[in-house]
Amino acid sequence: MADRFHSISPIDYRYWDEEIARYLSEGAFIQYKLQVEFALIQTLAQLELCPPGVEKEVAQAITEITPDEVFEEEGKVKHDIRALVNCIRKRVSDKAKPFVHMTATSCDISDTANAARFREATMHVLVPRLLELQKVLIAIALREADSVQIGRTHGQHAVPITFGFAIGEYVARLGESIKKLQELADHLPGKFAGAVGAYNASSLLIDDPEEFEKEVLFRLKLRPASHSTQIVVPEPMMRLLSEVGIVGGVMANLSRDMRHLQRTEISEVEEEFSEEQVGSSTMPHKRNPIAFENIESLWKVLVGRLSTVYFDQVSEHQRDLTGSASQRTYGEIIGYASYMTKRLKETMEKLCINHENLKRNLELSKGAVLAEPLYILLAHFGYPDAHEKVRQLALKAKQEDKPLSEVVEQDEEIRPYLEKMTSEQRNIISHPAAYTGLAAQKARKVAEYWKNALGL
Repeated sequence: MADRFHSISPIDYRYWDEEIARYLSEGAFIQYKLQVEFALIQTLAQLELCPPGVEKEVAQAITEITPDEVFEEEGKVKHDIRALVNCIRKRVSDKAKPFVHMTATSCDISDTANAARFREATMHVLVPRLLELQKVLIAIALREADSVQIGRTHGQHAVPITFGFAIGEYVARLGESIKKLQELADHLPGKFAGAVGAYNASSLLIDDPEEFEKEVLFRLKLRPASHSTQIVVPEPMMRLLSEVGIVGGVMANLSRDMRHLQRTEISEVEEEFSEEQVGSSTMPHKRNPIAFENIESLWKVLVGRLSTVYFDQVSEHQRDLTGSASQRTYGEIIGYASYMTKRLKETMEKLCINHENLKRNLELSKGAVLAEPLYILLAHFGYPDAHEKVRQLALKAKQEDKPLSEVVEQDEEIRPYLEKMTSEQRNIISHPAAYTGLAAQKARKVAEYWKNALGL
């Protein structure tokens, strides 16, 4: 954008995305509204409710109208849709003028245009980007299915998993959101029901106004809501944008996990850091996890925008203007989510995984993480208070700075129970890398499921 440094919102200069702007910019909104006006004319022409040639005139007119022209006209008439209509009317003949916007109210145009552009922005930009991200995550889950990693709960070492299993969580969560976004976007309704939604105007001229509404919307690949007032029902858009917020949260959660794994003392993964990149203005050695931090930060903005969507659910009687200004910010929700998705995909694609540090951190607790299988096996073989016994052994190992397995082997009380165990069970309670349950299998299972389910 030539004047981006004169913008106020950071989405217009720092997070600008030309691909999403094709659908969600103010200029794009005007183009979508023009397409709705044209769909109206096409349907009137099909029903022979306007003279021959009107459709062709309007088709030509809408190719010539610019956002600057519409905004200039709006400055005069103080109404955005009437300004749009005036810009069409001044380009067509007197015989065509009466049919421009005939039977329509402003929200027939704007709400329908919003449904069309939000549907297409979701289906043509956000979902494809999420699918690309999903491909990357699936590849990591499969590649790292057997890479043993210490599991963490409450920020503390828990029991071992694999790195592929950890990524598999996000494959599953992201997959569910992708499916839901496709469904919700495809069901955004439009409306062409007039000033209060009761088809008052169209019923003056048309035998079946509801069928007329369907015809107009069909040309825009939309369906009518089962009931409208002057505005289209708000819940379908709320549900779509809520799911965008959910998928943003999934990305933020993944980003936080990856960011914490980059901590100096953990250092299991690392973002790509270019040769000339700077991590700090004063500490030249810094290599900050800036991409993951940025994604989580933008998620906060995205979720904050959703509060407006919820407030806009309530409108007085058949319509008031309390949502008029706030609804103009909805595009930022998909805009930020699309940017986040693109950046996260690029970052995960180049993520460096430090397998040596995965092993080092796994061994950091000297086998204390094997307390769980030890207690379960002791209980299985009849030890009366296995949990308490293992708790004491783990405490002793920590106090004496010894591996848990060494302390266990020296304990005469539980030796008879150890002798009942199979060689495989004995191996598990002394080797953390052997105690990963179904982590590797689950990583592969989840990755393959979503690979097939999404046609990747």
